[in-house]
Amino acid sequence: MFNLNDLPKVERPRERLIKHGAEALSLQELLALIFGQGTRGEPVMKISQQLLSKFGSLQTLSETSIEDLRTIKGLGLAKSCQLKACFELSRRLNPSVVINKNNERITVSPNNIYQQLRSKIVNYHKEHLLIVSLDNRNKIIGIDTISVGTLNSSLIHPRETFEAAIKRHAAQIILCHNHPSGELTPSEDDLTVTRNLISAGKLLDIEVIDHLIITKEGFYSFVKEKIIF
Repeated sequence: MFNLNDLPKVERPRERLIKHGAEALSLQELLALIFGQGTRGEPVMKISQQLLSKFGSLQTLSETSIEDLRTIKGLGLAKSCQLKACFELSRRLNPSVVINKNNERITVSPNNIYQQLRSKIVNYHKEHLLIVSLDNRNKIIGIDTISVGTLNSSLIHPRETFEAAIKRHAAQIILCHNHPSGELTPSEDDLTVTRNLISAGKLLDIEVIDHLIITKEGFYSFVKEKIIF
């Protein structure tokens, strides 16, 4: 595999991006630009090619842990963190409103929520509590991260939880959080937090209509399992 310096200057990724725009570059070239340079014996284009060969797609790559990224020869901690940061920036750049291919807001269902959030939170090593805000037509209008860390009734405050929903003028919300252990059964803290937030929602006239626990293997819907709701 060649080094970038072996290419004529006009054919190098950075120069091609400047002249033709980022959309003209291949995935391999874009990754090479992110990494900047390779390591001794591992040219940056080779590292990029190996990443794409092993993980297959950007979607899979975005869900890959730092530990798994580092199994690629020449891809150390710094470059792995750079890549994860780029994917996170991309997620934050996209509006929180969930849109389908026809540019329409998605109608809520537990499976839709799971498909939207799975890649976002299943690889987190800590529990993340998110709320999905819905309008009065049951359409998703936003997704916000509320807290990071173990779900604990003494740490999850209704004020912070509902603040984003109020700003979005939500009529209803769905609670979602991941279990890094992969366990789909709700804990006692999960149940207590859910009850507390349902009560707070009634006072604020913002209904909590479900709570989903999300893992790599699937999801648990409190409503579907007839827990609390």
